[in-house]
Amino acid sequence: MGYPRIKSNKEAIIHNVKQISKMCHDKGIELTGVVKVARGEPALAKLYLENGVDIIGDSRIANIRKMKNAGINGPFMLLRIPMPSEIEDLVRYVDITLVSELKTVETIGKAALNKGKRQKIIYMIDLGDLREGVWFENAFDEVLKASQIRGVELYGIGTNLGCYGGVVPDIDNMSLLSEIAKKIRNKGIDFKIVSGGNTAAVYLIENDLLPREINGYRLGESIILGTDTTNNRAFPFLRQDTFTLEAEIIELKTKPSVPHGKIGRDAMGRVPIFEDLGNRLKAIVAMGEQDIQPDGMIPLEKGIKVLHASSDHTVLDVTEFDGKLDIGSILKFRLTYGALLRAMTSEYVEKIWDF
Repeated sequence: MGYPRIKSNKEAIIHNVKQISKMCHDKGIELTGVVKVARGEPALAKLYLENGVDIIGDSRIANIRKMKNAGINGPFMLLRIPMPSEIEDLVRYVDITLVSELKTVETIGKAALNKGKRQKIIYMIDLGDLREGVWFENAFDEVLKASQIRGVELYGIGTNLGCYGGVVPDIDNMSLLSEIAKKIRNKGIDFKIVSGGNTAAVYLIENDLLPREINGYRLGESIILGTDTTNNRAFPFLRQDTFTLEAEIIELKTKPSVPHGKIGRDAMGRVPIFEDLGNRLKAIVAMGEQDIQPDGMIPLEKGIKVLHASSDHTVLDVTEFDGKLDIGSILKFRLTYGALLRAMTSEYVEKIWDF
């Protein structure tokens, strides 16, 4: 086995899946477990479905196709608004898709009719985060039009908050989504799901603040890491030891803490800032920006600080580490969601699944 590598912790992941599933199901909420951070790893999807997840969610049809070819039957939800060029594959592989354009829905409907089926859609409503969805003031009319397009079934409406604009889900915007749902249903349009959001909205379930109309969640980070980046917290009832990144030291030397010479921009176009702490013992591990988000690396051992990275090298201050280090020593890290996403996407980081 090579380095760098990510090792999963099956026991911790199962704990999180079961805890989240129970919390959602106790409130009558349909749970979509999102596996996009792991590039649609079939073993992870199987684990999710075996431990309480209702639907597998991913943003890329290629990942859904991979899972289906591996024998995972789903159901599958496509989380990213489909491109016109992939709608034929959408109808072939996907059970439910998020949409936000009437033109796209019309194309989906035609493709579905050609295959003798109706494609389930969740029409997204932008409640203020400025990512996908029809602006909430125009949602009623647009969703009504979508529901009348042949070849599609309006499975639900939904929203996404926190991922782009950082808008925190709260009682006000969830109530707004709830009111839009009631208004559409009062027009005689029936649908199953009002999808209230992602990990950033879990606290509304925890604190029993969710309007009863909200009955669908799409959860990734909370299950896979036990954390909530938008609200900057770790869930106390979930585990955060689900993955460990291991990296190998390739250089270990004492050097100044400030570069010698005029400072311009680094390889990523940034102007780095350094604090003069005198000479420090520094370790370089064999991975960089191509593999990892350095500021999302959380050392497991005390006395190690991540300083900076180029495309292939990450520099650590290990002066305060109370132990023996050498060339070839392996250092271990927890990861934030952004760091895990990049590491999972890099083909140069080995993935070791213990299930």
